[in-house]
Amino acid sequence: MRDCFCTVNLDQEEVYRTQVVEKSLSPFFSEEFYFEIPRTFQYLSFYVYDKNVLQRDLRIGKVAIKKEDLCNHSGIETWFSLQPVDSNSEVQGKVHLELKLNELITDNGTVCQQLVVHIKACHGLPLINGQSCDPYATVSLVGPSRNDQKKTKVKKKTSNPQFNEIFYFEVTRSSSYTRKSQFQVEEEDIEKLEIRIDLWNNGNLVQDVFLGEIKVPVNVLRNDSSHQAWYLLQPKDNGNKPSKTDDLGSLRLNICYTEDCVLPSEYYGPLKTLLLKSPDIQPISASAAYILGEICRDKNDAVLPLVRLLLHHDKLVPFATAVAELDLKDTQEANTIFRGNSLATRCLDEMMKIVGGHYLKVTLKPILDEICESSKSCEIDPIKLKEGDNVENNKENLRYYVDKVFSTIIESSMSCPTVMCDIFYSLRQMATQRFPNDPHVQYSAVSSFVFLRFFAVAVVSPHTFHLRPHHPDAQTVRTLTLISKTIQTLGSWGSLSKSKSSFKETFMCEFFKMFQEERYIRAVKKFLDEISSTETKESSGTSEPVHLKEGEMYKRAQGRTRIGKKNFKKRWFCLTSRELTYHRQPGSKDAIYTIPVKNILAVEKLEESSFNKKNMFQVIHTEKPLYVQANNCVEANEWIDVLRRVSRCNQNRLSFYHPSVYLNGNWLCCQEASENTLGCKPSTAGVPADIRIDIDEDRETERIYSLFTLSMLKLQKMEEACGTIAVYQGPQKEPDDYSNFVIEDSVTTFKTIQQIKSIIEKLSEPHEKYRKKRSSSAKYGSKENPIVGKAS
Repeated sequence: MRDCFCTVNLDQEEVYRTQVVEKSLSPFFSEEFYFEIPRTFQYLSFYVYDKNVLQRDLRIGKVAIKKEDLCNHSGIETWFSLQPVDSNSEVQGKVHLELKLNELITDNGTVCQQLVVHIKACHGLPLINGQSCDPYATVSLVGPSRNDQKKTKVKKKTSNPQFNEIFYFEVTRSSSYTRKSQFQVEEEDIEKLEIRIDLWNNGNLVQDVFLGEIKVPVNVLRNDSSHQAWYLLQPKDNGNKPSKTDDLGSLRLNICYTEDCVLPSEYYGPLKTLLLKSPDIQPISASAAYILGEICRDKNDAVLPLVRLLLHHDKLVPFATAVAELDLKDTQEANTIFRGNSLATRCLDEMMKIVGGHYLKVTLKPILDEICESSKSCEIDPIKLKEGDNVENNKENLRYYVDKVFSTIIESSMSCPTVMCDIFYSLRQMATQRFPNDPHVQYSAVSSFVFLRFFAVAVVSPHTFHLRPHHPDAQTVRTLTLISKTIQTLGSWGSLSKSKSSFKETFMCEFFKMFQEERYIRAVKKFLDEISSTETKESSGTSEPVHLKEGEMYKRAQGRTRIGKKNFKKRWFCLTSRELTYHRQPGSKDAIYTIPVKNILAVEKLEESSFNKKNMFQVIHTEKPLYVQANNCVEANEWIDVLRRVSRCNQNRLSFYHPSVYLNGNWLCCQEASENTLGCKPSTAGVPADIRIDIDEDRETERIYSLFTLSMLKLQKMEEACGTIAVYQGPQKEPDDYSNFVIEDSVTTFKTIQQIKSIIEKLSEPHEKYRKKRSSSAKYGSKENPIVGKAS
């Protein structure tokens, strides 16, 4: 049995790590990672490890997917066979090389060829044990009967070494020149020779680590006197022998990869305007936003960008209200209200995830931490009880947790976000109008969202709502499932008001009898009244600081050290809407250092050369700059982004900054001697966005443009359906292509579709121009488009 965990890597850089699943050969992780990719990469890789306490963790196998192949797997859950991990195949980065062929006359008058190899630089070499490597290169001229090798100097602590070293090799030997014509000898030799460059990390006292190689045939110079290009480093050549490997097992992955070409804002104006008009269109089914949901193969693809865009412009409440009203028209029974997966319910689910994150943290996180860190058994199913378990004790444990979670929820109405309250108020009013004879429907309309789709889901899977770092272990999952089931039923107004639970299991029915008391009914009713009221709340959580991000990073010592050089220390960073703090360890109440958000003047990347460390950024504020090293490029990018957003409205923000540090009496970037001199590089402009609704509206609109483009055939079918309905004065009796669409007003819907098609057609032109420009500008062999493998 093994203690397994997985890592998610961009090339060789680890960006995420799962929890360890102990003593299992079939570990179940159920972990989800979402991240923006801040740099170019070749492979998205997944490594499976066996945890070792005393020695280095053992790499069992890996799945490596080329960037070009990601779209083939996107959105499809697949089993991937694990491949062996060979240190000679773990490569990343590229090499800049120049070759020349010169003719020389030797001392005895014969002519020979001299090959000049200029190794200029490398870019993007991997980190070794979390630090920049100490690279050097060996340059070899390899042929049937020769292998001349030379070596560069070692460059210290850098992933982007500048070598700028030139090596000379004699290509045609003068002895062979006497037997054949010069032309024949040159052709024969050049065809068989190749330059091989191997990159290594200098291990000092341990073995050097292979970083990659390239092979360039010398015949690239046959038609030209010089050849210059960037090459992608390749794995070590093993003689192309088929290696028979043992079955290492499989890894099940679901990868969703999107790549958006976001144009300048002015291009999106017409599409954005059309989408934002949606809540005002009568009927709502004729609006652009609703049509998008109708034509997308998967409604979820449309919901996320749509909700984020409408939220950003305060248009979600009227839109969600209108589509929910359309849902209610088709609901025949009050007890099935909002139980389906319609556009309305999905929009509200997504809205609650976006705006309710902080609400869940202040409400559920403390009690969920207590449950996950405790080992109390709560199993009450007689079949699943372990030997020695006492069912009565377990019942008491479970009741204690359920009561604590329930109390926390019903006392949290003041923290419920205003957007959620506004929508709940609308749902309540519409449900009452639709079922005027049912006194309970006004509550079940709200509870079906806030309990069933929000709190109960967050309790059973806290990791997906960022309430816990990892998927809990099996016993905790079972405890959370039992709590979630009970909370879901407690919050379900129908179950409480009918004094009858909806549980199928006898043991759950018995357990739930403990909660069938009037005080629980009154508490749920009071809570639902409070979160669906139009009255202004005294506090909606805005008086408390909003928790934005936390994590472990390294910071450079701020001030005096006993021995000159300042060191880097591991600290726990925490950012709220008010301040950035760091602590010695997670959960520590006393901050070592605090920067009020209002004092932040700029947040910028720091050049790697400053401290020979990657993934560094600086927080420039009213005192000395804070220099921070993140654990990987994704984490650095996320911190920079959230710090810029939270400080975007600060007064006295810097227009210029120094991209490097002030050391030994001058700035390393511009060599200025004064520490207070004006920065030498323009600061990055802040992106305007609400802290809690953190979106890039151009990117969301681009996503919607892509969805319309992909669904154009279905849009045309809907357009034809509108024409057919208009001609025949109503839908035909036989099922047709358009019978799947909701078309209430064919004329208005037809007009909207015409507008969508026109806007998408106009927006396609700049996209096409950009694609042509990109394909023509990145020459094969350039830094942006390096050569892969041998090139002749």
